Amino acid sequence: MLTASDLEINVLEFRQRSFQFDRLATVDGEEFAVFSRTETESESQFRPRLVHLHLAVPLAWILLDEANDSLRIAKDGTTAPPHLIETVIEVGAEPPQFMEQGIEWSRSSGTGGAHFYAPADRAPRLFSPEGHAALGV
Repeated sequence: MLTASDLEINVLEFRQRSFQFDRLATVDGEEFAVFSRTETESESQFRPRLVHLHLAVPLAWILLDEANDSLRIAKDGTTAPPHLIETVIEVGAEPPQFMEQGIEWSRSSGTGGAHFYAPADRAPRLFSPEGHAALGV
């Protein structure tokens, strides 16, 4: 099992973006690692806004890829899927449900340019006000 220091010194690749570790949180007895990223909404807009992305991943699903000094997501906790290079999609253009690294994910939009990603099977409890409070987002 990874420690908080392992998570802090490595980035997690998700949706062709690098996310930094924020904190560990427990929701309904399951431990999650919360990652975040801030980026501009769209460079093509006259006044692009900042977009705050938050990602909640069950801690048991995170692997350390020592060869690439990064973190990977594996639903079984041991076998990371192949690393694919895909086109980056602007967050606002992403569908609310999608597959990433062999796992079904959900995205929810909040206020102030915030977007939240979670495994689809855990999204209802994580996207609830109580889930957001427990995750600290």
